[in-house]
Amino acid sequence: MAETLYRGRRATSIENEFLRVTVLHEGGHIAEILDKQSGVNPLWTPPWPSIEPSTYDPRKHPEYGADAESKLLSGIMGHNLCLDIFGGPSPEEAAAGLTVHGEAPVAAYEIAATDSGLTMRARFPQSQLRFERQIRLAAGSAVVDIAEAVENESATDRPIAWTEHVTLGPPFLEKGVTQFRASATKSKVFEGGFGEHGYLQPGATFDWPMAPLAGSGGHAGFADLRVYTDAAVSGGFTTHLMDPHRDTAFFLAWSPRSRVVFGYVWWRADFPWLGIWEENYSRTAPPWNGKTLTRGMEFGASAMPETRRQTIERGSLFGVPAFRWIPARTRVELRYRAAVGHAGAVPESLVWPAAGEVRFED
Repeated sequence: MAETLYRGRRATSIENEFLRVTVLHEGGHIAEILDKQSGVNPLWTPPWPSIEPSTYDPRKHPEYGADAESKLLSGIMGHNLCLDIFGGPSPEEAAAGLTVHGEAPVAAYEIAATDSGLTMRARFPQSQLRFERQIRLAAGSAVVDIAEAVENESATDRPIAWTEHVTLGPPFLEKGVTQFRASATKSKVFEGGFGEHGYLQPGATFDWPMAPLAGSGGHAGFADLRVYTDAAVSGGFTTHLMDPHRDTAFFLAWSPRSRVVFGYVWWRADFPWLGIWEENYSRTAPPWNGKTLTRGMEFGASAMPETRRQTIERGSLFGVPAFRWIPARTRVELRYRAAVGHAGAVPESLVWPAAGEVRFED
């Protein structure tokens, strides 16, 4: 399909009878996976105006803040790729121009499209990586097939983060209403706390889905992460090890109002971790301004959002690596899928059989 504009941004869309998928040329974000039957796009659109990251200037755009995250926030939307860090840069990296989550979410992509698919490519000079993503829609299917490749151009083996930062937002996401399922097992709350409105016990380990609430004496109770919080204001991050007894891993989300169910399924060996980030009107600095409701379902190779040095020093969590290696002059490829369906009750699983389609199961 021809290049288009999506919320004022250069974009390319592909579609079939069930879905429309839209990708932004700058940042490479999958901004839209629109279910045509309901008119619902489960992915998050920020409440602030979006601009091309290449046009961001901290002197001209104070509305996006003034730190290493501002360029990213000026253009973020929907499904955001984090590469080659998952989290913030070090002070030295930030001074050298590296932004939060690395170069991938602020880079310009070359996109070539056909009626049923598109290929997007970019080079990240600071990290000496090349990236390629292919997105395909099959006729008669509400499944999005995604293949990615990262090539290390350097002569050294590289430890990297590689996370698919899928963020959901309203109207699909509703407080106290939207439900979630995931192939999660051992879990941990982010150690450093999550601002003054963090509601979970920092650093607590637990079994999915019951996360310990912050409080004294160990009697504060638990939050069921299968339902989005109904708190007036809150924020938090938890990481979850995908079930080691399954070859594939998944998350799904279900909206009782629209009856739309949406999820991703991937090979666990590629991405053993699922991070869950909640922003429930807690961030008051620009551009958040206390007006943002999101839930990130962030599957990847990293356990926690942190600096490169912190990731490498952590090494592993629950005996599982918390980053991955890309060997010198090597190309690494992987695949995953997104799917949309309709259900009168929340399904319990999203599976990827050995052949063909994925499917939601009770």
